Amino acid sequence: MRSFRFLRLLAATTLALLAGHAAANEAVIRKNLAERLPSLPRIDEVRATPMPGLFEVRIGTDLLYTDARGDYLIQGVLIDTRARVNLTEERLDKLTAIAFDELPLKDAFTVVRGNGQRKLAVFADPNCGFCKRFERDLAKLDNVTIHTFLYPVLGKDSEAKSRAIWCAKDRAKAWDDWMQRGVQPPAADARCDTSALERNLAFGQKYRITGTPTTFLANGQRIPGAVGLERLEPLLAQAAGAAK
Repeated sequence: MRSFRFLRLLAATTLALLAGHAAANEAVIRKNLAERLPSLPRIDEVRATPMPGLFEVRIGTDLLYTDARGDYLIQGVLIDTRARVNLTEERLDKLTAIAFDELPLKDAFTVVRGNGQRKLAVFADPNCGFCKRFERDLAKLDNVTIHTFLYPVLGKDSEAKSRAIWCAKDRAKAWDDWMQRGVQPPAADARCDTSALERNLAFGQKYRITGTPTTFLANGQRIPGAVGLERLEPLLAQAAGAAK
């Protein structure tokens, strides 16, 4: 019994020493980087990585790496070669995830197919070529609920088309007609309330949605770009399982 208590005490002491050491490293890194690189934005977080002696420096959702004293700064990708895992990408996925129930779905239009059990939300620009390709893949999905956020970031024409689609009697049809068949949506009525588009842009800026299409799954995972069905299908299944 005494040896068990001793081991517990030893483990607690070791953890306390490691925590103190990590805090000391963080303070040194923050101090040295701020003094040596005054143009560097404010550091949000410093944390140890699985690689001994290497620390992650997080600025917003930008990740840099440094040694224990901040003498060297590395911009790049950290890969665990044994597990064959991109640790940088894995970390970014967690940092940029958005809880699905935090999405302002009132500012999107929704399509339900089949039982609608699989859920995703897409931020898309009507003049985005990758978005059009992605829409062709999304059209092949069944048993899905798709919330589309009009996200006009590619200029004035994108804004005009987004207003026209948002103000259409059938938004989903107007969207599909334009994205898949090239049918121009009728011009928006000047009396139509398009403030949802402004809110979408503000939401995207807040959550760093920098490109289109950007998709969010039911488990909060963010998927940038026009991924194909061969990648999307297993991600949807995984997200549906996690959401249960």
